[in-house]
Amino acid sequence: MTQFDPNRGRGGNDGPPDLDEVFRRLNQRLSRLLGAKPPQGTPPESGGPAFPGPRAFRGGAVAIVGVLAALWLASGFYVVDAREEGVVLRLGSYDRTTGPGLGWHLPYPFEKVEIVNLTEVRSIEVGYRGNAKNRVLEESLMLTDDQNIIDVQLSVQYDIKDAKDFLFVNAASDRDAKDIVKQATETAIREVVGRNKVDFVLNEGRAQIAAETQSLIQQIVDRYKLGIRIAKVNINDVQPPEAVSAAFDDAVKAGQDKEKLRNEGRAYANGVIPKAQGLAARLTEEAEGYRQRVVDNAEGEAARFKSVLTEYQKAPKVTRERMYYDMMQQVMDSSSKVMVDQKAGSNLLYLPLDKLMQQASPAAAPAATPAQSPRVQPETEAAPAASVRGGRDVSGRNGRSDNNNQE
Repeated sequence: MTQFDPNRGRGGNDGPPDLDEVFRRLNQRLSRLLGAKPPQGTPPESGGPAFPGPRAFRGGAVAIVGVLAALWLASGFYVVDAREEGVVLRLGSYDRTTGPGLGWHLPYPFEKVEIVNLTEVRSIEVGYRGNAKNRVLEESLMLTDDQNIIDVQLSVQYDIKDAKDFLFVNAASDRDAKDIVKQATETAIREVVGRNKVDFVLNEGRAQIAAETQSLIQQIVDRYKLGIRIAKVNINDVQPPEAVSAAFDDAVKAGQDKEKLRNEGRAYANGVIPKAQGLAARLTEEAEGYRQRVVDNAEGEAARFKSVLTEYQKAPKVTRERMYYDMMQQVMDSSSKVMVDQKAGSNLLYLPLDKLMQQASPAAAPAATPAQSPRVQPETEAAPAASVRGGRDVSGRNGRSDNNNQE
């Protein structure tokens, strides 16, 4: 059998099946499925032509239309997750917002639904890309309040709080509005850094700057109604530019040395000043005590003098004698030698009380020897039997009496 044989493909197993036969059989099967009956006198599997009637075509078309309509209506079902919201658009404009669960909207082209994930945390990077080494200087370099340039790298995390505003007010080219949030972040961080000095930004002010920046970014995105909530602002790195890093380190070191010396001076002052104040207080109290003592002594002497004057005015002679005896008592108490004036003769009797006290003291000298006793004996024998003080008092009293008699 050649390629141009007209019987090629009509029977036998030596060639491909006839396409006409395949389509004819397929048509018959479709007709039976759609309810059409084959013509009378034609067997179901005969090779003759079998064409369905008009009623068969109408029934098949209705069934197809019904299936397509069911599929079209079923395309309006959608499912919203617990972390999402569905925004239904009718002819391209906002119609309603649906919560989690199974929902249905009019199929395309009348309505369409946009599923927005509210809890997904999105982030942007300002001043770097990926890690701190990949710096973007046009974003990170900014000016402080004291006219210093500083390099700040930060990241912002945010999510969606209003799906409608996020879809319809967001005019960003990307779906996550990263471009707008990044611009708002650059504006906010430059404003906050520009209100503070470089030392505050570099050292203790990072947490405060991050909080102020987050609040300012939120105000900006709320003003534009982007439906975004700023979750957190992280200040990753703050340092001076690399070109002036060495000079800046020297300045920081000098400032630290200044603060160290100032603290040492304060510590020294805190140690010296209280001591000086305590010494001054002590001297003041001592002076006050001395003044009070002198005043009290003077007042006591004055009171004593007044009392003596009163007694003197009552009995001048007796008071004068008593004052004399008291004064002699004070003078003689500090003297170790006593001169006794004998009334009968002109010679004075000398009593070496210091020698007698040394001999009487066991610690000063041993007991008197027999050779020394005769030398002391005459002096002791010559003395009156009365005590030394008695002899002094008698002589004095007698002498004073004579004077009084002479007067």
